[in-house]
Amino acid sequence: MLFTALGVSPLLGNLIATALTFVYVFGLVALLNIFVTKFGLPQDISRKITHIGAGSVIGFLPLYSNLHWSKYLNVTIFVVWIVLLVYKGLFAQPDDQAVNTMTRTGDRRELLKGPLYFVIVATLCGTLLYKTFPGIVAMTTLGWGDGVAPIIGSKYGKLKYTILSNKSWEGSFSMFVFAFAASVFFVWLIIPSQLNIIRILLLAFIATIVEGCSPKEIDNILIPVAVIVAASFV
Repeated sequence: MLFTALGVSPLLGNLIATALTFVYVFGLVALLNIFVTKFGLPQDISRKITHIGAGSVIGFLPLYSNLHWSKYLNVTIFVVWIVLLVYKGLFAQPDDQAVNTMTRTGDRRELLKGPLYFVIVATLCGTLLYKTFPGIVAMTTLGWGDGVAPIIGSKYGKLKYTILSNKSWEGSFSMFVFAFAASVFFVWLIIPSQLNIIRILLLAFIATIVEGCSPKEIDNILIPVAVIVAASFV
């Protein structure tokens, strides 16, 4: 915990941890904007890297002290982005950083769909499910599994299937692998006493099935909901 390492109060330690999340997230968006505008990084790839990066914000949770109400400040960055995404989705210019890095086509209205759903889910996981097994696995599965799957599927996907949207077996397999691996890592990092490989394996499999059946955009809601519900039974 940061307050112990720095010898400060739990409140100040949590405030410093929160400041670090702001540096991390806004720095990531700015960096990806440079790669999109200067180096031609495709927007759909940038969007998924942002997706993965946002899901990894939970990596800051070990810095937070549970001894003070300010532990819930971990979601401040997501609350700020809820406001920003609504505003930018309605009024942003085409060259806006969020439009460049978080949309597939450059249409600002996309910010009101998948990206907005993501930060709402992250806010709920960081408060109602703060440092719990279901909350952590839901965020890592959404961030890493659903983040990597479209990248692998679009580049290497040869074996296609369609349920409610077009998917590939290669993408779904990568969803399973990265959801499982990321969940193991972050559960070990944040709540090591609750690390259960078999449980995570089953949840990653369930999340993969849900992702394969989900329509575009609303998978950011369906995947974490499925993981959280399934964690109550698995």
